[in-house]
Amino acid sequence: MDAISFIALSAFGVLLPIFWPRWRLRRVLARPLPPAALDILRRKVPVVGRLAPGLQTQLHRLIVQFLHQKKFIGCAGLEVSDEMAVTIAAQACLLLLNRPSKVYPALHTILLYPGEFVARRDQVGPGGVVTPGRSSMLGESWDDGRVVLAWDAVQRGTADWSDGQNVVLHEFAHQLDSESGRANGAPYLGSPDSYRNWSEVLQRDYQHLRFHAMHRQRTVMDHYGATNPAEFFAVATETFFEKPWQMAEHHAELFAEFAKYYRVDPRQWQAQPPPPPAEELPAAPHGHAAGW
Repeated sequence: MDAISFIALSAFGVLLPIFWPRWRLRRVLARPLPPAALDILRRKVPVVGRLAPGLQTQLHRLIVQFLHQKKFIGCAGLEVSDEMAVTIAAQACLLLLNRPSKVYPALHTILLYPGEFVARRDQVGPGGVVTPGRSSMLGESWDDGRVVLAWDAVQRGTADWSDGQNVVLHEFAHQLDSESGRANGAPYLGSPDSYRNWSEVLQRDYQHLRFHAMHRQRTVMDHYGATNPAEFFAVATETFFEKPWQMAEHHAELFAEFAKYYRVDPRQWQAQPPPPPAEELPAAPHGHAAGW
């Protein structure tokens, strides 16, 4: 083999791993979402049909890319079907509409259990003593490129798009949160000014939720969001997409921050619910705690 041929072959070997995935993705994205997948969306994720036509087209393309790039693995004997994959992909991609970010670039695998699964949770006690523990889970987002979901919880989340309970939105919000380096309730926002506004509003509403959770008062957002800032962001994401009218009324500045971040207004996808009794939701407590 002469020197020129060797150089050309070596260059081809170097460039192929770079350009081959891009070429394959372009080919995949050139094809529309199959009719079978559209039927799954109509039956399992009906909120998609209420999106504006332009958003639906955008979402279909995101779903195609998600299904092409991510691997689904069934656990505990579960066989993953197209219906399961499309249902999960559609909800995960709702979080990406109108946003320039890639399709969860750090994520490569979705582990799917038929129902509640058990995860190891070590507890660190006084003196650094580690005590092994186990917790029952419906979903989990890992920083090593994996999301774990319980299929029955996924189905409950899609069956009621107005209760603020959606395990797919929750766990994929954690994935977005992690894009800034770690899951801490402050995803990548793009500018220092954005972080200042975000920190002020989210810290205040987080402290309000902690206060109401401590006193067992009913709130728009689930009390699980009072666990820590990362869980607050994930729970607020569920609320933003599933209870947007209530969030806009009772947490106007928080809703505005999430509307800027997600670049959509989910109120356009559902009718305004009737107002609750005046005493149903408590007023925000006075005071403000600094730091986020």
